[in-house]
Amino acid sequence: MPGRKKGSNRLTPLELKIMQVLWREGPSNVQLVQQNLLPADELAYNTVQTMLNVLHRKGRVRRALKGRAYVYRAVASRETVLGQAVRDLIDRMFGGSSEELVMSLIKSRQVDAKKIAELGRRLAAEERSASDERR
Repeated sequence: MPGRKKGSNRLTPLELKIMQVLWREGPSNVQLVQQNLLPADELAYNTVQTMLNVLHRKGRVRRALKGRAYVYRAVASRETVLGQAVRDLIDRMFGGSSEELVMSLIKSRQVDAKKIAELGRRLAAEERSASDERR
């Protein structure tokens, strides 16, 4: 769309919190989303409604009229959105290099040898699973 900033389809922190409610609870109306946000996020009904409308315009949620209220559901899975966010982070912060992301985690002591070994086991299991699915 003309005038639309690159990356404007990224989820803001508040949009992500609302999406997390939809992923956890499934299709929900505004009131249910509002009730399931963390107590620290106490948001007015109108704020939640506005954010759901923004997510609808972005194509992140679909809505269907049930009685007098819309029921919203997430379009993409949590895994899909997480994958997109990680890819965006790698592209923006690490020049597209996932290796640089991993090295940054190691250098900042976010990942130690024990975690790397566990990740290696999980990666091997994931590769076996993917190989089995192709058969």
